[in-house]
Amino acid sequence: MQKVRFMCASVIGAVCLLISLCTQAKPNAPHITLISQVNGPSYKTDLAIQSHLQAEGYQVQILDQSQDPKQIKNTDLVILSSTVGSKNLKSGWRYLSIPLMTWESDYVDDLAMTGNRTGTDFGEVEKTRYLWLVNAPHELSAQLPAGTANVYSKQESMNWGKPGLGATIIATVYGEPEKVAIWGYEKGATMDYESLAPAKRLMFFLHNDTFTLLSNDGLKLFDRSVEWLLKP
Repeated sequence: MQKVRFMCASVIGAVCLLISLCTQAKPNAPHITLISQVNGPSYKTDLAIQSHLQAEGYQVQILDQSQDPKQIKNTDLVILSSTVGSKNLKSGWRYLSIPLMTWESDYVDDLAMTGNRTGTDFGEVEKTRYLWLVNAPHELSAQLPAGTANVYSKQESMNWGKPGLGATIIATVYGEPEKVAIWGYEKGATMDYESLAPAKRLMFFLHNDTFTLLSNDGLKLFDRSVEWLLKP
């Protein structure tokens, strides 16, 4: 019996080691910097995002919202979580020559990704779980068909914006086509205020604590967004 227990323990240990090796980021894997309100009320959600991205094979570090963007080096993608306090961010994120993803609707105007009118150029929807995919051929649509997509496991908040003319629009809030939920800018594309994107930019629809509520389709859209931003 003892021998059987030992063999079972050995098998379990080997499986755990294999899982660890499979999910461990390779030394040359893309490096992602996630900007969060460290130890804030929604910090655990950003830790879940970090764990997910690490399981996908990326190297991921979390830095606090007090980080000076001018000091960020050796990273391939910056993610600005909506857990940050937009007024607490240091200036300079707008001009960062590194691909950037965010779901902080109160900061998209500072990034020149939208205009500056709250409720008109950006905002949030309190209760919904559906998007309307409008650009199925684009890789950011994650090969999902055009039309309705159930992206949350239950009704929750979504952030949205009204992007500039150079945006590639992927999805809008269901039933509210003027509220864009996912869009991207290629490097050099015209954003708002006639600004040109210094690198790829992307707005996703998440809210502070909704990452763990993403459905399979919602997670596909998230993962494809990261892949697109990291693509040369």
